[in-house]
Amino acid sequence: MDILALIAAFGGGVVGAYIGAVPAFVMTGFFALVGGVITATGGDGSVAINAIAFGSFLGPHIAFAGGVAAAAYAGKQKKLASGADVVSCLNGLAAPDVLLVGGVFGVIGYVIAALIGMTPLGPLTDLPGITVVISGIIVRFVFGSTGLTGKYEGKGPRVWFSTGTGFVYNVVLGAGVGIVVSFVAATIADNEAALGIFPIICFGFSAVTLLFACAGLACPGTHHMSLPAGLAAVVGIHAWGPTGALLGVVFGILGSLLGDFAGNTFNSHCDSHIDPPATTIFILTIVVNLIGMAVG
Repeated sequence: MDILALIAAFGGGVVGAYIGAVPAFVMTGFFALVGGVITATGGDGSVAINAIAFGSFLGPHIAFAGGVAAAAYAGKQKKLASGADVVSCLNGLAAPDVLLVGGVFGVIGYVIAALIGMTPLGPLTDLPGITVVISGIIVRFVFGSTGLTGKYEGKGPRVWFSTGTGFVYNVVLGAGVGIVVSFVAATIADNEAALGIFPIICFGFSAVTLLFACAGLACPGTHHMSLPAGLAAVVGIHAWGPTGALLGVVFGILGSLLGDFAGNTFNSHCDSHIDPPATTIFILTIVVNLIGMAVG
């Protein structure tokens, strides 16, 4: 555990709080995309990727998680209309205590990721993803009042998994993302350097598109489809050649469906944010890595 990175994580959490969780995540995606493309073309994108996008500056487990915690705290203190509002820039509240909460949870996120990274689970899963989920659960019980799965007060049965047209839409969306990710992976199958960084590029692209959601447009989050699809495509290529990239289509669809379930289960009828894409990513990353171990 790097003490300087630990201290810096406080600042990263503050950044996530004053920018807002999702806007901070968009910036994560920007640096991941830029660093990934630089690396794929033979350059050194490590500063953008390791030091900024996934380090103490903008790492999702630090900046996004800090923003989530700050929003939940602000909601509990009646400074924000909803503690689940992870889009608003909290700088507008001019509340130092809100920033401090973001900083504290930035540090907590760094510690959680470091501890999990020292266990057998560390190499199998996505550390930022699983940390975001754990941090979100902690936030829910510390600042929220709706419990892990929210409080449903509507009429009729609660929706846990979209059916009908919603189910079909999720399948088509996930398949579309998976197909295009798999196609690109197949075209660069002979370029090992580009192939190795390709899932990060997929993640960065999807994260950046959330800029449109921040602008009020109905743009979905797709990083829980594109990242697992990219990882699976790479595993498939290593196991079966370019046609093995089609494994990415399967994981694009799985990502869409699992994200829908996680959203309905943990992030509906609630007063804080437990991130459905992060839940999906850490689970499917384990599955992809286990497949890679089995076929490798």
